[in-house]
Amino acid sequence: MINDNFDIETIELAEELKENFSNIISLLGEEITREGLIKTPERASKAMKFLTSGYAADPKQILEGAMFKEEYKEMVIVKEIEFYSLCEHHLLPFFGKAHIAYIPNGHIVGLSKIPRVVDVFARRLQVQERMTEQILDCINDTIKPLGVAVVIEASHMCMMMRGVQKQNSTTITSGFRGSFKETDTRNEFLKLVTSDLS
Repeated sequence: MINDNFDIETIELAEELKENFSNIISLLGEEITREGLIKTPERASKAMKFLTSGYAADPKQILEGAMFKEEYKEMVIVKEIEFYSLCEHHLLPFFGKAHIAYIPNGHIVGLSKIPRVVDVFARRLQVQERMTEQILDCINDTIKPLGVAVVIEASHMCMMMRGVQKQNSTTITSGFRGSFKETDTRNEFLKLVTSDLS
């Protein structure tokens, strides 16, 4: 059944976003009626709604919907998960790869769900440090593994296009819970993430 109130709110939000983007373009000195810009506010509105669609998703539900009892107690790694996010300070993109591992404690989770959790948190106004912690805590609190590890490496357009303008800089953040706080386990994870097994 269609929620009429939701549809009305969605339409109203889209119109308000379009109007605001139109105002921004005009304030920058551009002519909003110029051929190339006529549909830009609408396109920008749709793009922004997609890039922040993570606010409407529940990452915990994603994991809970694909948890399976399993006695496997070795490391499970999903690495090189591509993501694209928006820096909340400048609304400029930052993008890169996430590497995630967990050690099951009675339950495993469908492998595709881990990248989906990354996308949920990436598709919000973010800072890389908080996103790392959010992914870590979500996996740790939902599937309650013996340990979780998250490493994110990203390039930030706010550093590359403006400010210090350092095009080759990369930011790396990490977080560890449970057994990954032990040096041997953490080192095994980092070695597997950085190695090419093919």
